[in-house]
Amino acid sequence: MSSSNFNTYYENIDTDFWRNLCVEKGVLRHYEKGELFVTRGEIAKYVGYIKSGILKYIAYAADGTESVVGLEFAGEFVADFPFSLYGKKSRVSIEAVTPCDIYCISARDIGRRMKSEEELYHIISETSNALFNTVYDRYINLYVKSAKERYDELVNKYEDIFSIFSLKDIASFLNITPTYLSRLRNAKHSRVGL
Repeated sequence: MSSSNFNTYYENIDTDFWRNLCVEKGVLRHYEKGELFVTRGEIAKYVGYIKSGILKYIAYAADGTESVVGLEFAGEFVADFPFSLYGKKSRVSIEAVTPCDIYCISARDIGRRMKSEEELYHIISETSNALFNTVYDRYINLYVKSAKERYDELVNKYEDIFSIFSLKDIASFLNITPTYLSRLRNAKHSRVGL
């Protein structure tokens, strides 16, 4: 699965800087499917560059219901950004959907360095702005695009998404029920078969 244009903030950050920082200064760590990269309620330890694998960001309602709020793929970055850099507890968990190899660098070390390195502080500010814009776009799309439009965009970009993520995870990411997702999926297959 290609991640191109999925997380649009990558178009507006210095990806070479982050990749080089993680690969050159980090440690390659392996995460099994279902293992947590970040645990909600704890301060995230790492910022990572994903060599292989796929992860999902999970937020929790007061009743414990899980919602998938983000996805990351190989060749992208994974972090509780920027909260981990400031020593703040995470409000999400980040879980490996498949086995993952991730170049990890200490979030605490980056947080310390940004206080004294102007260039690093500037790059982190740009990254934070780009993340905000992506999240804001997704938020607006929940109101201005129908569930069908959001589904069509996702499936047109990633035809094999159903082979990677569960129906429940995809429905959660689209903010619809699994039943409604099944209807959308069946209707699309019916149109394709015509």
